[in-house]
Amino acid sequence: MVNPRASSSSSSPSPLLRFRIHTLSSISRCVALLLVFSTILFFFSQKQIAEVDRNPLSSEESFSVSKEQLWGSSFGYGYYPCVKPTSRYAAPQNWDRYLTVRSNGGLNQMRTGISDMVAVARLMNATLVIPQLDKRSFWQDSSTFADIFNELHFIKSLQGDVRIVQELPKELESAPRARKHFTSWSGVSYFEEMVRLWKDYQVIHVPKSDSRLASNGLPIDIQKLRCRALYHALRFAAPIESLGKKLVERLQSHGRYVALHLRYEKDMLSFTGCTYGLSDMEAEELKIMRENTNHWKLKKINSTEQRIGGYCPLTPKEVGIFLQALGYPPSTWIYIAAGEIYGGDTYLTDLRSRFPNLVFKETLATTKELQTFASHASQTAALDYIISVESDVFVPSYTGNMARAVEGHRRFLGHHKTISPDRRGLVELFDMIERGELKEGRKLSSLVTEMHKFRQGAPRKRYGSLPGSKGRARLRTEESFYENPFPECICLSGKNLHMYR
Repeated sequence: MVNPRASSSSSSPSPLLRFRIHTLSSISRCVALLLVFSTILFFFSQKQIAEVDRNPLSSEESFSVSKEQLWGSSFGYGYYPCVKPTSRYAAPQNWDRYLTVRSNGGLNQMRTGISDMVAVARLMNATLVIPQLDKRSFWQDSSTFADIFNELHFIKSLQGDVRIVQELPKELESAPRARKHFTSWSGVSYFEEMVRLWKDYQVIHVPKSDSRLASNGLPIDIQKLRCRALYHALRFAAPIESLGKKLVERLQSHGRYVALHLRYEKDMLSFTGCTYGLSDMEAEELKIMRENTNHWKLKKINSTEQRIGGYCPLTPKEVGIFLQALGYPPSTWIYIAAGEIYGGDTYLTDLRSRFPNLVFKETLATTKELQTFASHASQTAALDYIISVESDVFVPSYTGNMARAVEGHRRFLGHHKTISPDRRGLVELFDMIERGELKEGRKLSSLVTEMHKFRQGAPRKRYGSLPGSKGRARLRTEESFYENPFPECICLSGKNLHMYR
């Protein structure tokens, strides 16, 4: 006979057994879930590692800085332009003797040269005839003074300083002229001596206008006059001003922007002898160009020594590494103020991969808008100048006439942020990266940021001549007046003086 309790017990598990079975089932499910989660975690970890390999700055090595550090420019606090003449400044006379000038060089070389000639006309008690512009330089630009500058504004705004006329009186057009190459970087005493030329001539012609005046040691009123001429009188012609303003507004519609003066044109690389990163064929092409350009005195240049010494423009790739190391994000809008980049897109690829929002005037303006300025390099350079002066940050890849002029103008307007790359120091870092001794990331960013802490356009007096330089040669080594017109044209308000003592 079958025991009912035994039968019941064999057909269904005991409570203890049911508990064990339930526990084992739960553990199995947990193990399965853990395996699935581990697989997903492993997958995403591998994906992140791959992304880090492609972009070193996306890891914990990333370097972030505040917006204030990137864009802030509080240097100009308490500083303001001060160009009004002193109480000792006398009104000009209608001198019946004339200074004619041919301005040489590119746009900014001509602009600073014309400003110097305004001051020279004042020093020599002369009437200045509207200067002729250089039509024989590398750019072969046929523009006249009125094509680039607002001629009537130039004459009117300086009427309290120098008498300016559009052309020589007809009776003097065929009169004998003294053709005089004024000595570079001259002071007041030199031009007072040149006044003797008026005894024999009623017209003096100056074939070159650049760097005729010294940067330092001139009367305060002459220095202020140079600033009035450059920053107030030499206003660009209306069509240039109008388009320049439009292009600035288009850039600003995207937010803040960097103006990058990228000196990577063929003539610049040939002149400096800088061939790093170029092919042998390209290096040979630049060498031939240098040898065939008569007025370039230096023919044999060691490219490696040039670069190590910091005498070469940064390459587009190097500029990209530099800006990224400073902390500028890939979304930054960068305006390229430059002529035709040597090698075109070939050498812009790396820079554009880091900063996709890379624009030129040719991409910012319409073909129709630029049509008026076609084949006029000085007029298109004026557009670059306007956009660079108005930018939130200005970065020149090389020191040249435009870089110096823009930096000086931005200082004059309130010490707007201008980052001047330490090319010599940067080349050392770039070479370490190339040798695998340094990687892009936090360490590089820290080094680059520290290196440029005091190279961002803060107020300071002009640098004097280099140690060891003697005679007239020392004047060449002084910092240009137009690169930093402080203290003659920039003043500090009395209430803020205590901040800078």
